[in-house]
Amino acid sequence: MGDKPGQKSQVKENAPTKVTVGVSTDSGTEVASKTEKPDWKTALDHYENLGKTSKKPRPPKPQFAITIAVSSRALFDMVDEQKIYTEDGLEKYVHFQQNHENEPLPPGSAYPFVKALETVNERLRKMYPDSEELFDIVLMTNNHAQVGVRLINSINHYGLTIERFCMTGGKSPVGYLKAYHTNLYLSADSEKVQEAIAEGIAAATMFSGKKSITFSDQQLRVAFDGDAVLFSDESEQIVKEQGLDKFFEHEKLNENLPLAQGPLKCFLEALGKLQRKFYAKDERLDCPIRTYLVTARSAASSGARALKTLRDWGLEIDEALFLAGAPKGPILEKIRPHIFFDDQMFHIEGAQQLGTIAAHVPYGIGQKYNKSTPKEQAPPKEQAPPKA
Repeated sequence: MGDKPGQKSQVKENAPTKVTVGVSTDSGTEVASKTEKPDWKTALDHYENLGKTSKKPRPPKPQFAITIAVSSRALFDMVDEQKIYTEDGLEKYVHFQQNHENEPLPPGSAYPFVKALETVNERLRKMYPDSEELFDIVLMTNNHAQVGVRLINSINHYGLTIERFCMTGGKSPVGYLKAYHTNLYLSADSEKVQEAIAEGIAAATMFSGKKSITFSDQQLRVAFDGDAVLFSDESEQIVKEQGLDKFFEHEKLNENLPLAQGPLKCFLEALGKLQRKFYAKDERLDCPIRTYLVTARSAASSGARALKTLRDWGLEIDEALFLAGAPKGPILEKIRPHIFFDDQMFHIEGAQQLGTIAAHVPYGIGQKYNKSTPKEQAPPKEQAPPKA
């Protein structure tokens, strides 16, 4: 029955609306009907409910998440594929990837770190089911889209929750990092890492350990160097240019003056933000995130300024290890971090030898004295697609 004159149809808000249209023809009037598309709010509501109806968790909103952008060659071991590209060219490289797209790629240097991030997310989702403050892993690569199927199949094979991809087809992905709200960028390509740091984004070049060790599957462990990593390189400049005695004198004189921030300070800050969510639930002793300061500084001579700087920033570090110039490798072997950040390649190499996954931060005056790639691991000159 039609509506009475002067009355409106009762249409449920946001429901699709049926519209009747009369079309005049020679034989009379034909009646056609069409259904209008749901409005934007309906579409948004549908998106919001996806995570509630799917067994697989939906990625958090980028503006609230801690976004970790990882390159394909950091997440997976693609040494053989890189060799094909270098020796045989792009077309054969893409052809090889397509022919082997059902064969999962082996885990790469960043894989244990990514798995540990997802472990933290599981705990957070149980405690805060509606929270968007989670880690969000983005695959950021300049591989071509034709290679994407193998990357997707590999991610699904290992059960990783990586839904956001950026495949730039030979162009540098660094320009997209800010658009993806990136908090940390990990890559196997030191040039891309340097570009990211120049843009003000925390970034590091990944290196695998030289021997196999096991990592905690219950707790994310992150180790940081101090100078030129968490802090600026201002004190390190004095060491390089004026020597240790002047450095100790400078640090004592400026003990109560906080150091300027370094490129990884913001990532430690993000970790601390998530740690406090566990502390709020009385889970400090069972927190799945643990942070370490592993520095060559001496405690008595220059340690106070480092600790006071962290205090001034309102940041906590779970363990502080002052080594007074001793090798870091043995300490890191005991800690077994999922990732260790340092600006000096000789510390990276020493950590590698004992199995630590290390991330080189190419920042500060130390880069004038050290190469960004270990000699024994220096790859051939990279070209567009496999760079990531």
